[in-house]
Amino acid sequence: MVANILIGLVALLHVYFMYLEMLVWDKPQGLKTFRLTQEFASASKALALNQGLYNGFLVAGLVWGLWLGEAGFAIKVFFLGCVIVAGIVGGLSVNRRIFLVQGVPAILALAALIFL
Repeated sequence: MVANILIGLVALLHVYFMYLEMLVWDKPQGLKTFRLTQEFASASKALALNQGLYNGFLVAGLVWGLWLGEAGFAIKVFFLGCVIVAGIVGGLSVNRRIFLVQGVPAILALAALIFL
């Protein structure tokens, strides 16, 4: 139960990331959240849209695993692993904050899934 709640929270975070990247990247909320200039946001809007789509795929996988219940164990592990890797890469290549916001919740969810 704890693991499923944490996985649900990770999925909700990625719904929010998807929203930010796909819908408000170059709007005040996106500019503030990602600390972007209007010029950069406008120039990178297509890249952010693509990035948001990938977050949507992560959400779909996590929800699929939750929907399957116990039978979705391997799917949950796989998609949490994808989130963790994305958090590590983002933390190393862009900003450490990405690892804290994206990677750490997924690590906690994976630990709960495996050990609880």
